Amino acid sequence: MRYEGTVYRPPSEAGSLLIQATLGCPHNKCTFCGMYKKTKFRIRPTEEVKADLKMALDYYGPNIKTLFFPDGNTICLKTKDLVEILQYSRQLFPNLERITVYGSAKFILRKTPEELQALREAGLTRIHSGMESGDDLTLERICKGANAQTIIEAGLKAKQAGLEISEYILVGIGGRRRWQEHALGSARVLSAIDPHFIRLRTYYPVRRTPLYDELVRGEFELPSPHEALREVRLLVENLQGTGLLLSDHISNYCNINGKLPKDKNAMLAELDKALSVDESLLERNLTNL
Repeated sequence: MRYEGTVYRPPSEAGSLLIQATLGCPHNKCTFCGMYKKTKFRIRPTEEVKADLKMALDYYGPNIKTLFFPDGNTICLKTKDLVEILQYSRQLFPNLERITVYGSAKFILRKTPEELQALREAGLTRIHSGMESGDDLTLERICKGANAQTIIEAGLKAKQAGLEISEYILVGIGGRRRWQEHALGSARVLSAIDPHFIRLRTYYPVRRTPLYDELVRGEFELPSPHEALREVRLLVENLQGTGLLLSDHISNYCNINGKLPKDKNAMLAELDKALSVDESLLERNLTNL
């Protein structure tokens, strides 16, 4: 297999075969993100992707169970090309249980319902989608390229096509000024979508990004550990849905995991327990950023 640049994948895809179908991100404007900044976006030729899949078959054998196609927003591929890649993957690896891609609301909405259904029928299982926030002012500030309503529309559109949707929330991205709007707006959007998975990530400043520069200039204030936990608590308290809420990332101050609505009270109790811990024990060292 041939890889270019740094290959990023969700923690839940740690055991997956990784085959780059795109290089970089076609949006690449989010102010908090340091990924793909040195990579010019391009789509790899379909035959090149298929050649890498064949290399993987020769190296690993046919018993691959999960497959993830980086880089950013692979959902943006022409539907006929992505269908061809998906079908070829299923042909080579008949025991595949899951094929996944990254796809933000902006690019999901460019697909028709028929195109999304064709992708599902060809073998696509799940879209990992970084909504980050449900607060329009926060989304505009971080240049996400979507607002709360378009995020809802994209999530529902994917679900209606039979695809699983995994939505990512960036704790702290509203800063100290809009933490409540960020938490409540995110809860509203997630409740409207009812995604299969809600995954928590706590914002960690990355050098050479616009939001890091705002932080240095004092224009953005990073929430303290307890403030971040209170934000998560407000989010969870207001969530309605039936999916899994997961804190599957090292950035988070508290690992809460559960099925909604059954485990909501247990997760809130776990957050209250974390809030009782001395905040100094939760502080992250930002000196090396």
